[in-house]
Amino acid sequence: MATKATLVVPHQQLQREGIKQKIVPLEGRNRKVLKDIGNLVKDRAPEGKNQVEKKNKKPIIVEENVASKKVEQKNGDEIVKPVRRFKEGIPIKKTFTSTLSARSKAACGINNKPKGEIVNIDAKDGDNELAVVEYIDELYNYYKQSEDETKVNDYMGLQPDINAKMRSILIDWLIEVHHKFELMPETLYLTINIVDRFLSMKVVPRRELQLVGISSMLLASKYEEIWAPEVNDFVCISDNAYVKEQILVMEKAILVKLGWYLTVPTPYVFLVRYIKASVPNVDEELENMVFFFAELGVMHYSAVIAHCASTIAASAVYAARCTLKRSPAWTETLEHNTGYSENQLIDCAKLLVGFHSGAAESKLKAVFKKYSSIKSGAVALYSPAKELLAESSSDQ
Repeated sequence: MATKATLVVPHQQLQREGIKQKIVPLEGRNRKVLKDIGNLVKDRAPEGKNQVEKKNKKPIIVEENVASKKVEQKNGDEIVKPVRRFKEGIPIKKTFTSTLSARSKAACGINNKPKGEIVNIDAKDGDNELAVVEYIDELYNYYKQSEDETKVNDYMGLQPDINAKMRSILIDWLIEVHHKFELMPETLYLTINIVDRFLSMKVVPRRELQLVGISSMLLASKYEEIWAPEVNDFVCISDNAYVKEQILVMEKAILVKLGWYLTVPTPYVFLVRYIKASVPNVDEELENMVFFFAELGVMHYSAVIAHCASTIAASAVYAARCTLKRSPAWTETLEHNTGYSENQLIDCAKLLVGFHSGAAESKLKAVFKKYSSIKSGAVALYSPAKELLAESSSDQ
């Protein structure tokens, strides 16, 4: 976000720098503007003269130290002749400190390290008003700053009747319901966010846990969908476990507890941006793999409480690129747009790859079945990133 610029009065700036102003006569009109304040110009240069002088100006000759001077013979006598160097009229000075710094960088390999090119991922969207490229950086800076406000901490200790496994069963079922209703992906991530935030604030009995999930998806659908499912649809999908009035009462209770605060940065907000930053090899296969890892992450309680939304999203991209053998696994463009280095994502990425390796044998198969279909590219059937799992086992 832009900060307010501070206007500094010239004399205040001079006093702060310890420079004394000269007392000059009142012939201020002979003074050069914004060049050398305090010095008078006796003769004003005619228009165009500065350019001619600049063109005809000779380079400044710089003398080297005595040790670098050449010795010439003239009439039998030794004459010291200084070495002359110049470059566009600017003196070339090489200090002892700069020499040591250059040698240190060379010894560390800093100068020889190639820097990857940072691609402007918004260059093609300049004419797209919906892309809001003028504000996109400020928007995502705000998302990163505000995601901590809605991140949940470990709340299972406050729930005497439910545990992390029950939450995973609920989320697995909600992913299946979301897929059956063909809802927007934004709706799923907002639903899970509402569930976790409510459970972190309110003690919920086991018999009402599914009711919380239904009501949360109803709220998220109203917020994100153009045509949201009706309450009766949720009654039918839950096999009449709850009646319409119970869902509406729980819906109101959730809204009151959350303070009607539903505009939150979910992992999906970051996923669409980070997938776009995966240039130049962004394709449908990579996109499906990223969403597969992201949904595995939000389904497991251990990932949600340990990592914020942007970390899960960036780690999903990193794990997907490792699984698909995309090289390099993490680029300068991704680091620039996500704000995360490869080392910052390795722990969360190992967690996601671990979920992938056990997805086929897990009893919770909604995500695995969803991404094993041809429509999703069958990315769930790919072999897990063994190199990340190998690093995880070696660390232990």
